[in-house]
Amino acid sequence: MRKIDVHSHYIPRSVIQAQDQEQDWYGLTYSAAPSPGFDDPSGRRVAINSPKLRFTPEERIADMDASGTDIQLVSIHTPYFGYSWDPAQTTQMAREVNDEISALVRQHPDKFAGMAALPVQDVDAAIEELERAVNTLGLKGAELDAAINDENWDEPRFLPLFKAAESLDAFLFFHPQPQDNIVATARTRKYSMPNSIGVPLEDAMIVATLIFGGILEECPNLKACVAHGGGPACFGMGRLDHGWMVRSEARVNIQRPPSSYQKQLYYDFLTNSEPALRFLIDSVGADRVVIGSDWPFVEWNPSPGGWLEGLQSLSQDEKEKIAYRNLEQLLGI
Repeated sequence: MRKIDVHSHYIPRSVIQAQDQEQDWYGLTYSAAPSPGFDDPSGRRVAINSPKLRFTPEERIADMDASGTDIQLVSIHTPYFGYSWDPAQTTQMAREVNDEISALVRQHPDKFAGMAALPVQDVDAAIEELERAVNTLGLKGAELDAAINDENWDEPRFLPLFKAAESLDAFLFFHPQPQDNIVATARTRKYSMPNSIGVPLEDAMIVATLIFGGILEECPNLKACVAHGGGPACFGMGRLDHGWMVRSEARVNIQRPPSSYQKQLYYDFLTNSEPALRFLIDSVGADRVVIGSDWPFVEWNPSPGGWLEGLQSLSQDEKEKIAYRNLEQLLGI
C-alpha cells in the first residue's frame, strides 16, 4: 500500500550552513550559547533540534524507505516562518526557500512534493509568492502557522490570500509552532504540556477560526488541512454548534451550524490514538483524513504506515484512502 506523508518538516540548507559558519540568517541572530543556534527578534531561541533535520536528500530518502514512506510533502520547519521579521526579509527568505524546495522536488520527483513558505505579514507579497510557487515552481501550496503574530486568520485583510489560494487550487497546511506563542504557555511550561496539550489546542482554534470567521463560507472550494487531527475540534463540535445556536455573535459570519463546515477541511491522522482517529473518521469521513507523521519529531513504532495498517477498527478501504488515495486525488501526486 502506497504511503504519502503530508506532515514533514524541512530546514533549508542555508540555515545549516549559517549555523556551521556562525552567521546570522535573515531575521535570526546566531548565538553559541547555550548551544549553537539562533535567536529571533522576540528573543525566542531557534535551534536545529533533531539531527535528522540536517539530512541530505539522499539520507532523507533512505530514512523514508526504512519507514515505508513513499512520498513526503515537505514544508519549512515552523520556527522559520519569519512572520515577526521585517516583511522584506521574510519575502526574500521565502523566495530562497521555495526555490530550494522546488529544486529538491525536481531532483527527486518520485519522493517529494513541496509546500511554500509565505511572508503573510505582507498579504500582497504573500499572494505574489504563492502564485509564483504554484505556477512557476510547481509547488502544491503553502504551509501556514496557527496565527500571525498577534492576529488570527479571520482578520479581513487575510481573506484575499485565501481567495487567491482557492483560485490557484493551492493546498494550505496549517501547523502551529510548539514554541512561546501558543496559548498553553501562558499557564504552564511543566510536563511538556505546551506541546502535548497546547499544540492540539491551537489546531482546534484554527478549525474554529476558519469556520466562525467565515473563511470556509467565502471560500467553499478552499483546500486546507489542519495538523494533528485538528486537535479536539471535532470532539468539541457539538459545543460549537450549541454556541452558534444561542449566541448571536457566533452567527456574524456564518448562517449554518459549525459542524456543517467541518467536512470542508482535511486533517492529518496524527492523533496518537486509534479511538481518537476512529472518532475523527466517523465525524468527517475517511476521505478527509491523510497520513501526517510530523517527521522527524515523532517516534513511530513500527512506522506511520505500519501503525495505520495495524489498526483494527479501520476497513481496508479507509486505510487506503488515508494512506495515499486522498492525496493522490487532492494534489495530483
